[in-house]
Amino acid sequence: MNILITGVAGFIGFHVARALLARGDFVVGVDNCNDYYDVRLKQARLAQLQSSPRFAFRAIDITDHVALGEVAATSEVIVHLAAQAGVRYSIDNPFAYAASNLTGHLSVLEVARHAPRLEHLIYASSSSVYGAGSALPYSELARADLPQSLYAATKRADEMMSVAYSHLYGLRQTGLRFFTVYGPWGRPDMAYFGFAEAMMERRPITLYEGGRLKRDFTFIEDIVTGVLGVVDRPATEMGEHRLFNIGNHRSELVIDLVALLESELGCRALIRDTPRPAADPIETCADIQALNALTGFTPKTTLAQGIPLFVRWFHDWRAIRG
Repeated sequence: MNILITGVAGFIGFHVARALLARGDFVVGVDNCNDYYDVRLKQARLAQLQSSPRFAFRAIDITDHVALGEVAATSEVIVHLAAQAGVRYSIDNPFAYAASNLTGHLSVLEVARHAPRLEHLIYASSSSVYGAGSALPYSELARADLPQSLYAATKRADEMMSVAYSHLYGLRQTGLRFFTVYGPWGRPDMAYFGFAEAMMERRPITLYEGGRLKRDFTFIEDIVTGVLGVVDRPATEMGEHRLFNIGNHRSELVIDLVALLESELGCRALIRDTPRPAADPIETCADIQALNALTGFTPKTTLAQGIPLFVRWFHDWRAIRG
C-alpha cells in the first residue's frame, strides 16, 4: 500500500511510519521540520526512517497544496498528522495555529479530493475538542462546541471542514481524537518529557492543583496499533466521515506520573504548585467503545509500564544529544 504521512518527523508520525514500513508498506513522508522544539530530535527520527528503501521524504510545508498534491499523486491513503500542537503555546502564538491547523488542514483536504488513487484520508484531531461540559468518559457523541483553547477550536474546525468535504466531494475520512500520547521519541513540550528534563537538571517542575489533575495517558505503541487498525479498515461508503477516540480509557493523576518518573530517574522532583490555567481541564478520559468495535482496539500499556520504557529511551537520547 502507498501511504502519505504528513508530520512524519513528529512523534506520532514517526512511530506510525516505522510500523507501516516494518510490515511492508511504502511510505512517503512530508514535514517542514520547524523549530517548535529541538530539530535534532526530528532529524534523528527521520534518520531512522530513511534507512528503509520503502521510505521517501519530502521537505514540504502542508500549506503548500501544489507541492503536496504532487507528492500525493500516487497515494492510496493519507495519514494527516502534521499540526501545530500545544494548548498553552496557542495563547502566545495564535497565528501559527491558523496557518498549520486551519490552512494546513484545508490544503490536505483539497489535495485529497484531487488525488486520483486516494481511497481514505485519516487525520489527527484531539481530546481537547471536548472542552467544557462533556461528561466523562468522553464519548464521540458528546457535544464539542465549547472549546477552552484556540488549539481546541482549530482541531474542532478541522473536523467540521472534513465533514463538509466528505459531503461535497464524497471523501472517505476518519478523524482520530488522540488522548495525551507519551513514550519514547516523544515531544519535549509534553509535560512528562519536560518534567524528566527538569528533574535531571535539578530544576523545579510546575504542577497544577498539587498534581491532582487527571489525564488519560496513552502509550505510543497502543496509539500506533489503533491507527494501523483504522488504516486497515477504511470507511466504505462514499462521503463517509467517522470520528473515533483513541486513548487508554484510564484516567490517572499527574502526581502519580511524577512519582513514577522519580522512581525511574532516581531523583526527587522539586515541585512548584500553581493554580490550574483556564485552558486545562480537570480530567480527561476516553470512551473507546467505537474504535474497539471497529478494530478490536484494546490498549495494553499502563502508565507504570510505559514510563520506564520512556525513561530508558530518554537516557539514551540525552547521551546522544549531549
